[in-house]
Amino acid sequence: MGEAPQSKPLVLDVDGTFLRTDILFECFWASLGKDPIRALKTSFLNLNNPAKLKAELAEIAQLRTDLLPVEPDVVEIARQAQSEGREVILASASHRPLVEKLAQDHDLSPKVFASDGETNLKGARKAAALVEEFGEAAFDYAGNAPVDRAIWEKADRAIVVGDDASARQVEARGQALTRVEGGWRIRDVVRSFRPHQWVKNVLLLLPMIAAHAFDGGTLIAALLGIIAFSAAASSIYLVNDLLDLEADRLHVKKKYRPFASGAVPIQIGMISFVGLSAIALGVAAALSWSFLGVVAFYMVLSLAYSLKLKRMRWVDIAVLASLYSLRVVAGAAATGIYVSGYLLVFIFPVFLALGCVKRLTELTLAISDERLPGRGYGRPDRPDLLNVAALGVIAALVAFFLYSFTEQAIGLYKTRWLIWVAEIPLAWWMIRMVSLGWHGKQDYDPIVFAMKDKRGIGLILMTLAIMFYAAGLWQQWFGVL
Repeated sequence: MGEAPQSKPLVLDVDGTFLRTDILFECFWASLGKDPIRALKTSFLNLNNPAKLKAELAEIAQLRTDLLPVEPDVVEIARQAQSEGREVILASASHRPLVEKLAQDHDLSPKVFASDGETNLKGARKAAALVEEFGEAAFDYAGNAPVDRAIWEKADRAIVVGDDASARQVEARGQALTRVEGGWRIRDVVRSFRPHQWVKNVLLLLPMIAAHAFDGGTLIAALLGIIAFSAAASSIYLVNDLLDLEADRLHVKKKYRPFASGAVPIQIGMISFVGLSAIALGVAAALSWSFLGVVAFYMVLSLAYSLKLKRMRWVDIAVLASLYSLRVVAGAAATGIYVSGYLLVFIFPVFLALGCVKRLTELTLAISDERLPGRGYGRPDRPDLLNVAALGVIAALVAFFLYSFTEQAIGLYKTRWLIWVAEIPLAWWMIRMVSLGWHGKQDYDPIVFAMKDKRGIGLILMTLAIMFYAAGLWQQWFGVL
């Protein structure tokens, strides 16, 4: 006679089944964040030896398994089995020490089946190990992929997570089946692109506005540039999120991001990165070689920021300001418009101040005085950040004033003294942004906040209206005196 049903162990696959993520890819990105050269070298040398690859990446990563997102429905099945007195065992192709830690984190059986650095316990090998331990049809098994079919064939009940084709196959042979929805949604993938951040790329319009070049051809070129830059920025956001998985899971809001929460598999993020990069570079090349160079440099600098520079105090803020400023340079390259050096001297300190505002907001909203996860700042740094932000505001306003004496300004603006008047709402806007950051009344990204802040938008429009009037554009467009 067979064993009593309640004594049969429940065996759970880990990657994509018990977890809403994959430990191998978690280790790869955690390793890449800690030691990029060693992680890439290890991955390249062990591509054909997955067991060794998993072991070496796990050694670099030092992964926190307690933070890894779980599949709630599978956890519920596991808890129900435990309440019936059944043993719940993890069986995974992931590296054994990590699987053992995961089992301990969730109060599962200390007995696990996993890869050991030499043997990659997957598919038929896993099936053989389970049959040897428990016997055929003497265990229930939960998995999520076609590679698990060899194991379901040897199990009593099959628990299939998200793999409809395998579930139909199990049903066709009359085997007991439990379905768990699992999977991911396109809208979560799109959410991982952070489309709300694309609003930053309106900065590419700044050279066109500054030069008063409002013809259709210039506008189309600028809009194509915005498309390319949006794809480039989204590709880097994906990388940034994959590198920041642990820090995001420790963050009160960022833990809900698609990769941190497990809503989107890491593999899908990697494929999306390749696709978005191709779009960005393809559109950029179609516009001009100079614009392609700016986009490529932006992506390289952004990757360096994600991998290393964002963890370096003050350097991170300077790089953030440079990345924002590059959008203006990109707008000039896309449209072929000459950009005054004074414009660049003006915008860099503006974005330097806004970079400080970003960190001030994060520190003000932090729940402790400890350094921010993945950043080099703690609450004691707030006064220094405020001082640097104030210097940025002053430098920007001085540059704006000096611009009014250049030949370009003399040629563009008929009533130059109005440029000085325009500094009043501009100064008000910048000081207000710094104040809101200091008091924690902003979102975590000052540029995105600025695009939604009605009062701030009013001040920017007031600045532009005065400058357009000084240039005689209102008179030209509407006959206004």
